[in-house]
Amino acid sequence: MLDHAAPTPKPRVIAGEKHDWELVIGMEVHAQVASNAKLFSGASTAFGAEPNSNVAFVDAGMPGMLPVINEFCVAQAVRTGLGLNAEIHLRSAFDRKNYFYPDLPQGYQISQLYHPIVGEGEVLVELGDGTARIVRIERIHLEQDAGKSIHDMDPALSFVDLNRTGVALMEIVSRPDIRSPEEAAAYVTKLRQIMRYLGTCDGNMQNGNLRADVNVSVCRPGQYEKYQDTQDFSHLGTRCEIKNMNSLRFIQAAIEVEARRQIAILEAGGTVTQETRLYDVDKGETRSMRSKEEAHDYRYFPDPDLLPLEIEQAWVDDIAGSLPELPDARKARFVADFGLSDYDASVLTADTTDATFFEAVVAVAGNGKASANWVINDLFGRLKKDDRAIADSPVSPEQLGGILRLIEAGDISGKIAKDLFEIVYVEGGDPAEIVEARGMKQVTDTGAIEAAVDEIIVANPAQVEKARANPKLAGWFVGQVMKATGGKANPKAVNDLVAAKLGL
Repeated sequence: MLDHAAPTPKPRVIAGEKHDWELVIGMEVHAQVASNAKLFSGASTAFGAEPNSNVAFVDAGMPGMLPVINEFCVAQAVRTGLGLNAEIHLRSAFDRKNYFYPDLPQGYQISQLYHPIVGEGEVLVELGDGTARIVRIERIHLEQDAGKSIHDMDPALSFVDLNRTGVALMEIVSRPDIRSPEEAAAYVTKLRQIMRYLGTCDGNMQNGNLRADVNVSVCRPGQYEKYQDTQDFSHLGTRCEIKNMNSLRFIQAAIEVEARRQIAILEAGGTVTQETRLYDVDKGETRSMRSKEEAHDYRYFPDPDLLPLEIEQAWVDDIAGSLPELPDARKARFVADFGLSDYDASVLTADTTDATFFEAVVAVAGNGKASANWVINDLFGRLKKDDRAIADSPVSPEQLGGILRLIEAGDISGKIAKDLFEIVYVEGGDPAEIVEARGMKQVTDTGAIEAAVDEIIVANPAQVEKARANPKLAGWFVGQVMKATGGKANPKAVNDLVAAKLGL
């Protein structure tokens, strides 16, 4: 079990016209397996290829073509299960889910209904207010994706692109443990973060590599606790599934409007019908797609072309031994080893690339807190302004660490460091060499600084009297000295000399 001390967030309560209602949410997240080949063929999974160019005969449902399991996709599912503290089933099996759709050339989808490869697990979902909830994972199963129907290229025709057909998906099914739209978004975010650390899914929602079906129901306060005691789902109300959500913002909006739709029906004395719905972004509403099917409607049966999948515990153990440090552990280490705040550690570990960059900066600079401040505020801020990712940063960890090392050594001030950072960002180069070549080195010669202080004091007798009457005004002299020295004077030396000269 995951160990956490954060308080559990309260369920979202929605006030209807007659009663208060609570939200209950379960999610089925479809994560595309990070693999160069499909689940049962060697066809490429590259995104953006010409339509129908990444299609093997077995993907196209050609007669006599037999599926061959991709071992790497199985390993990726196992890695994901281990990363979610889940049970790995050494024996699993594939089933055929039969339904007709134009972009499903075989007329069925190969999935795992009865014997999934991954069993129960859990994930710790943290919210911005310091609360956290354990969301239980019911199962993870492997299945193949369908193709894509295109309806906007011709007014009278629809087109089919089979490039996605047969791409390996992991369907991660949660228990109905999520109690608010914000928790739903945080849950998907945490899943994506873990899978990116593991390297099992890139989490790109824009490309459709991570999609969620959201099951929403509402119940009266106290009913959820009855469900927990009895495991009787009737206490949770009738659920409706919102299909194919690929935006965190839209997931939250769809849950909100669907919950209010159900509440309006119930308070008017009606009955919520279990069904699959779609979220209309433009209208801000959900609309019916089809009646919710049950398993028997798909006529599931074991796939006759695929033997049961049996894996060895030693193989699972080898995969477990190769797992990277996961987000929660890395965050805890950043707090313990570098003295970071919980917030800063969360920001830096949100993405494995960010965390790795930060650690490389610390390796050069030697100061964890200073490195965190510069990475989060200066580097991330500048990258965001230019719409750049950390992988495309013009400033390397070695360069940023070098700037911090110059500050630590007293060679440059914080103000000079800001200017130096901008030079390195735009022009590149070694920070130490730039400081020498451009005369940016901080003035530490107290004699030179003292001369500048004396000159400012002599030239401003009225300001001297004011500062002696109100010591807070001494900062004016500090600013004038820094201006006179081009910002190169050591700030501490300037402050000390100004205070001594003014008798403060």
